[in-house]
This record gives sequence, structure tokens and C-alpha cells, in this order.
Amino acid sequence: MDAAGGNDLCGRLLAFALAFPEAWEDHPWGESVVKVGKKVFVFSGVGENAGISVKLPESAEQALLLECAAPTGYGLGRSGWVSIWFTKPGVPPAEVLEDWIEESYRAVATKKLIKQLDALRA
Repeated sequence: MDAAGGNDLCGRLLAFALAFPEAWEDHPWGESVVKVGKKVFVFSGVGENAGISVKLPESAEQALLLECAAPTGYGLGRSGWVSIWFTKPGVPPAEVLEDWIEESYRAVATKKLIKQLDALRA
């Protein structure tokens, strides 16, 4: 996938993440992150760094089998964070990435917000 396609996918996934209860965008290091409360559940890069990093307590092992994925740096990989680079081969379909964003949200959101999300999905 080229940088432009990666940026389009980043935009789609950013909009998806921001639709979760009480999700909001921040730019603490000059790049977009999506938080719920004070906790990040998606790191998003664009251009040459097009991709996302998400916390995958259940799917990390599966995600890391992909050529486009690696444990997230800065020690986050040890806590189940996985980075998926859209400029590398083997990027899964957007629907899989959306499932991983939801898994990441559920890993950091409060029980109250997860209950709210479940009610929205019912």
C-alpha cells in the first residue's frame, strides 16, 4: 500500500475510533492518538509512518504473525501493544483493523463505558 492509501486508511480508522463512547483525539507527540479518559487506545501515524498501534490483550500473538506488524516500541510491546505499518506488505482488511481498535478500546476503557458500547451495539 502506498503512503496515500495508508493515509486514507488512517483517516477511516481514526474516524472509527473516535465513534467510541467518550473517545477523543489528542496530539501529545505531534501525531494523532485516540484516548478514552486519559488512556490512549490508538496511536496513528501518517505518511512514511502510516499505521496504527493498538493494545491487543487477546489478538497480539495472531497480529504479530503478519509481516506488517511488530511489537510497539518504547517497551509497550511487552504490555500487548502491536504496531501495524500500512506501508509494509500483508496489511489486513480494514474490518480486521477495526476489530483490533475495538479490542484496544475495551482493554483500556472503564466497565461503564464498555457497557455503554455494548448497549450501542445491541
